[in-house]
Amino acid sequence: MKIRGIAQAIAEGIRQEMERNDRIVVLGEDVTYWGAVFGFTMGLFEKFGRRRVIDTPITEQTFMGIAVGAAAAGLHPVVSLMFVDFLGAGFDQMFNHMAKNYYMSGGQFPMPVTVITAIGGGYGDSAQHSQVLYGLFAHLPGFKVVIPSTPYDAKGLTIKALRDNNPVVIFGHKLLTGLPFLPFEGIEEEVPDEPYEIDFGKAAVRREGSDLTIIATALMVHRSLKAAEMLQKEGISAEVIDLRTLVPLDEETIVKSAKKTGRVLIVDEDYMSYGMTGEVAFRIQAKALSNLKVPIARLAVPDVPIPFSEPLESAVIPSVNSIYNEAKKLVH
Repeated sequence: MKIRGIAQAIAEGIRQEMERNDRIVVLGEDVTYWGAVFGFTMGLFEKFGRRRVIDTPITEQTFMGIAVGAAAAGLHPVVSLMFVDFLGAGFDQMFNHMAKNYYMSGGQFPMPVTVITAIGGGYGDSAQHSQVLYGLFAHLPGFKVVIPSTPYDAKGLTIKALRDNNPVVIFGHKLLTGLPFLPFEGIEEEVPDEPYEIDFGKAAVRREGSDLTIIATALMVHRSLKAAEMLQKEGISAEVIDLRTLVPLDEETIVKSAKKTGRVLIVDEDYMSYGMTGEVAFRIQAKALSNLKVPIARLAVPDVPIPFSEPLESAVIPSVNSIYNEAKKLVH
């Protein structure tokens, strides 16, 4: 079937796994009639009812704790965290229990929890509703960190998460959801009707190139592809890599590409300092330093809160033009 954006694809993956596995339950804010606001649980309440799709109060600490206990008791909770910015309210249950209990119990208590949350700015929702923050989860051992950029990936990665005994956090960018009340920068594509998995730790080369490598996630993948088209008109061949997951990270693909092109630009909508761009840059130089023609470049959000003002917001979030300009500097 043809699916526009990642929200419907994620919901489709959950639906198929709920049909296969009656231990999967969905809980969180507005997961019933609203479909979790950004559409990640659309249609599930109508099919499975209140026994398996459960609205909760706006109490992240509580429903994250419920998920931890439910997983320890043998269920597989799917938890909707409306905005990733709200993780602070459920921080203790996620970082000290969800991420650690499987390890601390010596494997006696698997922790099959799938958290789905909305990320990103670009539509004027200000500092408390526009962050990305997946670097926080990637930094702490225990979580698998999944960032789909296409409908095909969104469904396959969701199904993979729902078959995993570890906590997995799926970060869905709002501008890729395909919902009518938001700007849309994603794609519409054919997605298989049958269930399928996409393995974690396998990056996707979205565009082959020879002059430089652009590495990105989520919305930045699509903006990087548009920048690559602009570069091509000037005779610059850019390879674009979609990481898909931060944990596990596909070092093999990014290092291979860096060795091939000798120039690397890492683009991220998360904050610059102590984030994904620095980690990926280090791993590349550790294994491909002698192949690099110029130092690795990074483009990310500067260390400031996301502004409400649209001109200021546009200035801090990497754009097609800023990606194009940074990439061009590596070649000339």
